[in-house]
Amino acid sequence: MKRQEYLSWDDYFMAVALLSGKRSKDPSTQVGACIVNENNIIESIGYNGFPKGCSDDEFPWEREGDTLNTKYAYVVHGELNAILNCKGKDLTGCRIYVGLFPCNECAKAIIQSGIKEVVYLSDKYAETDIVKASKRMLNAAGVKLTQLEPEHFKIELSLDKSLI
Repeated sequence: MKRQEYLSWDDYFMAVALLSGKRSKDPSTQVGACIVNENNIIESIGYNGFPKGCSDDEFPWEREGDTLNTKYAYVVHGELNAILNCKGKDLTGCRIYVGLFPCNECAKAIIQSGIKEVVYLSDKYAETDIVKASKRMLNAAGVKLTQLEPEHFKIELSLDKSLI
């Protein structure tokens, strides 16, 4: 008899996105993204951080202050990193899994790349102009928006000692 406690595709891909976010060095927000094709194959992953060659020790992580002294002018969001990391693969018809609803800049990249569904956990910035603009564009472009209600709220990773 097959095992009954396995993860659904949605929980699995969201877990991959959340795990990717753990690579972020951002002290306040860690967002990962996982792009999946219609055959449930992962095409790319990404997380928020500075562009290659820009040291996270030399650029600011602050959230408030003069624009040039905050992270916002420099950080590449997880969604955009996942799109860039796919290195030109055709993402038409794919889904993107993210922990936090995408901003307007990421929405533009999602639309342009051909991604057809955004699966997200949190929409905590729903009342901001940035997210309102994002939803307006995504809806206009026919991108499906799905807030995931996970079946598992805790997914624990442990090393299977039989593998070593």
